[in-house]
Amino acid sequence: MNSESLFTVALGITPPLHVEGVEFSKENKRLDIKIGFQRGATFACPVCGTAAPVHDTSEKTWRHLNFFQFEAYLTARVPRVKCPNADHGVKQVQVPWARAGSGFTLLFEALVMALVREMPVKAAAAMLGEHDTRIWRVIDHYVQSARAQADYSEVRRVGMDETSARRGQDYISLFFDMDERQLLFGTAGHDHETVKAFTEDLKAHNGVPENITDACLDMSKAFIKGVTEALPNAEITFDPFHLIKHMNDALSQVRAEEAKFYPEMMKGSRYAFLKNPENLTPKQDATLHRLCGYRLKTARAYLLKLALQDVYFAPSHEEATIRLKNWYSRAIRCQIKQVREVAKTVKNHWHGILSWFNSQLSNGFLEAVNGLIQAAKRRARGYRTTKNLINMAYLIAGKLDFRLPT
Repeated sequence: MNSESLFTVALGITPPLHVEGVEFSKENKRLDIKIGFQRGATFACPVCGTAAPVHDTSEKTWRHLNFFQFEAYLTARVPRVKCPNADHGVKQVQVPWARAGSGFTLLFEALVMALVREMPVKAAAAMLGEHDTRIWRVIDHYVQSARAQADYSEVRRVGMDETSARRGQDYISLFFDMDERQLLFGTAGHDHETVKAFTEDLKAHNGVPENITDACLDMSKAFIKGVTEALPNAEITFDPFHLIKHMNDALSQVRAEEAKFYPEMMKGSRYAFLKNPENLTPKQDATLHRLCGYRLKTARAYLLKLALQDVYFAPSHEEATIRLKNWYSRAIRCQIKQVREVAKTVKNHWHGILSWFNSQLSNGFLEAVNGLIQAAKRRARGYRTTKNLINMAYLIAGKLDFRLPT
């Protein structure tokens, strides 16, 4: 078997195509494989499949998997055929080793998709010796192709959150299937229009917005408005983490104010007040017990924080309602401005807070995914476009079926 026949078999090329030449340059560290076809060969019409004669050819080149440490390229005379069916005209034949419009073979693109899941795109591009813009085009093609095949007809409970695209006020909004823990849709912005964009995408993938029964979100006014308008049957659940975060922020502000008046007394107390009792170190536990013995606003705010957390340990919706009413009564009457603001927030979001006892939905999973996305962004030292960031989010959490060759 000569080298041409060997590469014909290795590349899986079938008649009438065959390898007609192999050129290796050690100086250029490059292997070139030339593919042709026999004179008089016919090819299937891309429209109807009828065997048709070759009308003309054009030469094209594709980057292939490396041959050891050497770059490999396939170059072929790609035929255009003139179909016997007159209304089909002259059409270019699709080669079996590459997709239309790509400068890479399918196997090379499969390698690209494997690498970008494990390392920054720029690093993968450097390893492959290609510009990262070409690699991003490959990623975008496969992400969009996989999403086009996705079926969201069974989606019933969704979660939504925002994450920063870059410094400043540049954000993207992400929408998840809370049952499958899958990213459904990502879009630029974080206003109520993003929810409408999600419902349009949902419908494009066989989903029905009226079938969405629950939506888990933070207390963003934009998301609340968007869900109310675009998901009419969805019951809103406010993520417990964000409510407790509001309370922790208020507690931190109270502690910072008192630390100005009692710097020595409050020294080293920051994390003692922010942590839950079971997570305290012995030193922090001792600090907390000491400070709670004084008539400090911080100590009172801390006890109210624990009482708010205790609401979520209620055994039933009814018991939780009683506990939240008691907490609100104490918080709104206290003389701590920051805590009273949290109490007003609770009152304005009362139903959504208590909805957690029906849905048990939390944005904890979404926050974990956001952490992975931000970690990928830091490793890449940022992304050139928002589109690239969203595509990376799909790679991380989209659970897409890319149907790549192996």
